Amino acid sequence: MSINRRNFLKKTSLSTAALAATTLLTNCESEVKSQAPSGGAYMGGFAAPKLSNVKAAFIGVGSRGGGHLKFFAGLPGTEVVAISDLYEDNVKQKLGMVKEMADDSRHSNIATYWGDENRWKTMLQEVKPDVVFIATNWNNHAPMAIESMKQGAHAFVEVPLAVTIKDLWEIVDTSERTQKHCMMMENVNYGRTELMYLNMCRQGVIGELLHAEAAYIHELRGQMKQEERGTGSWRTHHYAKGRGNLYPTHGLGPVAQYMNLARQEDNFKSLVSYSTPALGRKLYAQKNYPKDHKWNQLDFRNGDLSTSLIKTQMGRTIMVQWDETSPRPYTRLNLVQGTLGALAGFPIRVALEGGVEGITKDHHSWVQGEDLQKIYEKYDHPLYKRLNEQSKKSGHGGMDGIMMYRIVECLQKGLPIDQNVYEGALWSAVTELSGKSIEQDGAPQQFPDFTRGNWKNTAPLEIIS
Repeated sequence: MSINRRNFLKKTSLSTAALAATTLLTNCESEVKSQAPSGGAYMGGFAAPKLSNVKAAFIGVGSRGGGHLKFFAGLPGTEVVAISDLYEDNVKQKLGMVKEMADDSRHSNIATYWGDENRWKTMLQEVKPDVVFIATNWNNHAPMAIESMKQGAHAFVEVPLAVTIKDLWEIVDTSERTQKHCMMMENVNYGRTELMYLNMCRQGVIGELLHAEAAYIHELRGQMKQEERGTGSWRTHHYAKGRGNLYPTHGLGPVAQYMNLARQEDNFKSLVSYSTPALGRKLYAQKNYPKDHKWNQLDFRNGDLSTSLIKTQMGRTIMVQWDETSPRPYTRLNLVQGTLGALAGFPIRVALEGGVEGITKDHHSWVQGEDLQKIYEKYDHPLYKRLNEQSKKSGHGGMDGIMMYRIVECLQKGLPIDQNVYEGALWSAVTELSGKSIEQDGAPQQFPDFTRGNWKNTAPLEIIS
């Protein structure tokens, strides 16, 4: 998707990125089912040459990007070499933050760029960073990641990786041709409970995996107050013009790794999707804004709640839900069912066949509340135990810091990254596929095989100590 000033509303973070009309997510059958070889090499398990000093540029340093910048700058063996944002105040504020926290000369020569939506391209050409962190509006993720790789940098991109399957294929192909990492930064995979459940699944605690439930239920109507700048100024247009599950990866990423999807054991096959009527955003706008306000001029067409059912190659099932409109408590569900028990979230619960020794007598009762401490003591992921103290002050309860630490660690040691480009593409593909299924009254949609069959030879993610 090209970046053109005329296609964007002015003044959103990093780009004038609020599309007056988000492009409908469409693709031809060849883009869904197969793609000609990229001419590059497969990136599953790819380990790039070691970077003893990781030189990073940041595109988009508002709330999310600013958090990444702060934690990265505090890690040993890192150097911030450039900061780019549409807004001068964002750049100068984050530049000052880095200068204040630096205890040596590592971050002493930071190039800054702002004021034009294409300044990030100039930055890539002038600075030539090792890696680029991208935290901008969704429509810019693909072009920025692709150009970063073409300019010789590894790309680390906020969720989703891209909003169309066509763009996802181009990201995959570019990564293969350039031999550069492109990781979607799905931070929830680094949450304490998600890491523990991954550890438990790997140890066979709940037996053979059968089914999972994933969601992003997060009432975010208040973002509509960000009318000219900030997330709401561009995201609101997606609610109006988009289709299907617009934000699938926070819930789906962890359960996909529990199941080893796209890694040797199993892979995504197809999905069916339905959605509710689109009522909540329209009613919210009518209640809170004048009749002639721009939010009341939008035709909110995407359903308030989207529900998809995914079938894997092995016949496992995953229910995925999305709702950022309806009034209800936050949840990602995070449930995985096996032949010997179930693990669930929100609230965190564990049930095992035969019960949990000293706590429950059988699987008809959940281990929850204070009793969960015994589960954590036994199954806490070693990565969490190693990094919790130094990352707990980062965003989202520490998961952001663990993710950034692991990115830097993998680059410095020349290790494969924890989430490869194909996983990011598959998890993000749910948006377009769910939209097409909804438009076709629940007709099944086939997942693209971004790995071109190579997932069968891709080792599962290890329990990293």
